[in-house]
Amino acid sequence: MSASSSTPTSACPSYAAVLQVPYARRTFAAALTGRLSYGMVSLAVLLAVVRATGSYTAAGTIMAVFGAATVLLLPLRAALVDRHGPRRALLPMAMLYGGLLCVLATVTWRPGTPEVVLGAVAAPAGMCAPPLGPTMRSVWAELLDDRGLLQRAYSLDGVAEELLYVIGPLAVGSLLTFAPPAAGVLLSAALIVTGTTAFVMSPALSGVRVSAGAGRGLRPARVRGLLGPVVVALGMGLALSAVDLLVMAFAQQRGYGEDVVPWVLAVLSAGSAVGGLLNGAVNWRVAARVRLSGAAVGLGLALAAAGFSSGVWSLTVAVVCAGFFVAPALTTAYLLADEVASPEARTQAGAWVNMAVNAGSSGGSVVTGLVLGRVPVGVCFVIAGVVAGVAGVVSCLRVRCGWSRSSPRP
Repeated sequence: MSASSSTPTSACPSYAAVLQVPYARRTFAAALTGRLSYGMVSLAVLLAVVRATGSYTAAGTIMAVFGAATVLLLPLRAALVDRHGPRRALLPMAMLYGGLLCVLATVTWRPGTPEVVLGAVAAPAGMCAPPLGPTMRSVWAELLDDRGLLQRAYSLDGVAEELLYVIGPLAVGSLLTFAPPAAGVLLSAALIVTGTTAFVMSPALSGVRVSAGAGRGLRPARVRGLLGPVVVALGMGLALSAVDLLVMAFAQQRGYGEDVVPWVLAVLSAGSAVGGLLNGAVNWRVAARVRLSGAAVGLGLALAAAGFSSGVWSLTVAVVCAGFFVAPALTTAYLLADEVASPEARTQAGAWVNMAVNAGSSGGSVVTGLVLGRVPVGVCFVIAGVVAGVAGVVSCLRVRCGWSRSSPRP
């Protein structure tokens, strides 16, 4: 029996109502504990590998291998969760992932470890990373029958995840004051194992359905109607990954100190958090696909406007306006993925959106690094905006032209 049978409903449900659902706070807190590991691990592994090898090139290569294994195999790991259920799939993944992170911390504790050994540990570690974010969103969908509450739950989830990626690097920085970078890798391992264990023990997971035919081999469910959210997520990843480098280049070219860069990037996260909370508080009458397209176009326009900034203050205004559309777009993409997926394929659907964002981020960083220096910074901002905007337009065209093969709820 699904836990959603006890979901409270109201004409205008609040964020407090989401957390008052039975088992919601306990489950959400456990998932966030595990997901904090992901907010820390990239920086911790990067610094640990640099310390062990003394080479930024080696560190970049190993991080690329670790990131590719983590991102590209995410839908497959999510399919395992849908096939066998969170309790049977997540805990073995977390144990393997945490154990391999401990091995990586051990071999990077002191300098001198060969790069091939580091890569041989980092690659399988990334392959085992448990998909806690997609699974938590599928649990929200099981806990909450009311679509208004589910929208608020996804918004709350997105804002919390945004904050984790702010807290994580700060935690690593604090740890470095009295321990080597490898200690951050160990802490990441402890968080993922502890958080995942508490998460799978929650009674809320008893209502999560698994795919028919579990145990007959892995056949990831075919989820129709995902192209729109995946295209927008990919476009957002490409565009947003460019912002870090472009803000830094803007500051250097205008003669500002490097200390202004973190502040400008911080307002992007702040704008995203505010936008996400406001988006979740509105009882939308507009279809999810239209909202998704509008948020992507709004992000694109704000980034394009940043290309015409004359100074750091106008750039900051443009960036905070861009951030205002980030969390709403991602929240709506996850909601739409949930709508088009069968209950037995929810984790996979969310994982495809998640993978698209991360894959876009990786590709966007590479492309921006190649283009920057050959094209003016202002033009690069405009290009990033065009990428996000075009993704939104393409998503909307799918609806108007009847390309979608499914009929999701608005």
